[in-house]
Amino acid sequence: MNSKFEFPDSAKALVYVKEVEVSDLPSEVREEAGDLDFLYAVHNAEGEQLALVADRRLAFSLARQNDLSPVTLH
Repeated sequence: MNSKFEFPDSAKALVYVKEVEVSDLPSEVREEAGDLDFLYAVHNAEGEQLALVADRRLAFSLARQNDLSPVTLH
């Protein structure tokens, strides 16, 4: 998974991290995920997906590196 990306300037300070089943994703994303069963999506307050990464810790780290406050979404 490529973790190099930039959050848009319009992103809100609060973002949500959500576990996503790889089987629910488009085929090109499933192929890129390899043998992972889950990925972690980072969404802004409007629900727009900002990132999709391999693990929860990375999702939180990327959000914080971009001056955003991540919280878990169940």
